[in-house]
Amino acid sequence: MIWWILLGILVVLLLLPLGASVFYDAQGVRVLVIAGPIRFTVFPMKKKEPKPEPKPQDKPEEKPAPEPEPQPPAEEKKQPPALPEAPKPPKAEPDEPEGGSILDFLPLVELVLKFVGEFFHKTLHIDVLYLKLTMAGGDPADLAINYGNTWAALGNLWLYIDRMFTIKKRDIQVQCDFEGSETLVNARVDITLSLARLLGLVFGYALRILWKFLMILWDRDKKAKASKNQEINQSK
Repeated sequence: MIWWILLGILVVLLLLPLGASVFYDAQGVRVLVIAGPIRFTVFPMKKKEPKPEPKPQDKPEEKPAPEPEPQPPAEEKKQPPALPEAPKPPKAEPDEPEGGSILDFLPLVELVLKFVGEFFHKTLHIDVLYLKLTMAGGDPADLAINYGNTWAALGNLWLYIDRMFTIKKRDIQVQCDFEGSETLVNARVDITLSLARLLGLVFGYALRILWKFLMILWDRDKKAKASKNQEINQSK
C-alpha cells in the first residue's frame, strides 16, 4: 500500500506544473513560486520582528589583576649564516602531443543547440505575459513619435519571442499620459514546466549526445590507425 502511495506522489510531481511568477509595478519586484494551484512568495521575504534585547544584569566589580614583574631580556643567540642552495637541474619537459581538430565535435554543438531550442519552445511555457507601458512626456508631438517607435520596436521583438517561446496568454498595452511626469511599467510573467517533459527531453538528448560522442571517438581512432598504417607502408 505504501508503494502505491509513493508511486502516486511521484506521478503527481512529474505531471504537476512547476515554475515562477514575476511581477513588477509600483510596489517593486515580486517573485512567486508556482506548484500547481499553490503559489507562495519568495521575494521579497517577510521581515522578522526583532527580538527584545535582554536587560543588562548588575555584575560585581572585578578587581584589576596585578601587573607581572618585568623580566630581563633574554640574550639572543646568533645563528650561523645560511649557505646558498645549489641550483636544481631543470626538469626535462615531455613532448606536447599534437592538438586535435575541434571540427570533429561540431555535431555535438548542433545537438546542444537543438536541445536548448526545444527546451525554450516546447518544454518551457509562458502561461501569462502582461505588459502595460504608460508613456509620459512634456511635448505631445515627441510623445506621439515615441509612442509609434515603441510599438514598432515591440512588433519586431515579438517575432523573435514567438519563435523561441510558447505563449498561452498575452496582453500588451502601450498608452500615453500627457499629464504625467514619468513613464510607468506594469508587467507580469508566468513561466511553468513539468518534470515529465523536462526529464524526457534531457534523457532523450543525453542518449543522442552520448551516441554521437562515441561515434566521433570511433572515427578518430579509425583515422589515426589508418594514418599510422600509411606511414608504416611508406617507410618500407
